[in-house]
Amino acid sequence: MILSSDTVSQQSLPKHIAIIMDGNGRWAQQRGKPRVFGHKKGVDAVRRAVQFCSRLEISSLTLFAFSSENWRRPEDEVSTLMELFLLVLTKEVKKLHKNNVKLQIIGDLSRFSAKLQQRVVEAQALTKDNQGLCLNIAANYGGRWDIMQAAKKLAADVEQGNLQSSDITEDMLSANISMAEQAPLDLLIRTGGDLRISNFLLWQAAYAELYFTETLWPDFDDEAFANAIACYVSRERRFGCTGEQIKQLLSQVK
Repeated sequence: MILSSDTVSQQSLPKHIAIIMDGNGRWAQQRGKPRVFGHKKGVDAVRRAVQFCSRLEISSLTLFAFSSENWRRPEDEVSTLMELFLLVLTKEVKKLHKNNVKLQIIGDLSRFSAKLQQRVVEAQALTKDNQGLCLNIAANYGGRWDIMQAAKKLAADVEQGNLQSSDITEDMLSANISMAEQAPLDLLIRTGGDLRISNFLLWQAAYAELYFTETLWPDFDDEAFANAIACYVSRERRFGCTGEQIKQLLSQVK
């Protein structure tokens, strides 16, 4: 069965989407460019993804910008990633604010420079009351770290006598995991062809649909995104849906 254009409704779409933005370096190398060129082009894909989700009224978009394992990359590449992050926070946050996007940075920011940490504070403060898309940027983030920091919070409550260890529940741990106040993760997308989630949102992705594509992140456009959501809708509703129908829905909310 194929969905009619009026059947693909807002209710059938995922409320929370996460993306592992993989393939920037390979995209650049295929064009004879240094890897950092791919990271810069990847920023354009981020803009497209944010606009796409805003137009479809997706509640939350979480992007894996910098994992805790990325520190192992060559020093010049890490430096460029940090500069890009700082640039985006400085230049893009006003556009996000203008478009009613709420920005949140999740992860362990302690390894970042004082200047970058201050930009994070300022960006989050500027957009904290916005009611549109919640854009979560995972920076120096790891799923194991996330679970560990939640466990430490509960352990501290036990040490202070505010909680008995025997009373700890799954819901208590879940409440201390990043983004606990947002809609549960529905769809996890990975670009670039690898078939793993690389320590990303381990707790949150327990019941999420997983979608893997060969498309490299700089080439991940509206059509590729629509195809990913169409796949999700098909799985959830147990009948067919096409990327074209998602794009039709998108055209209705321009």
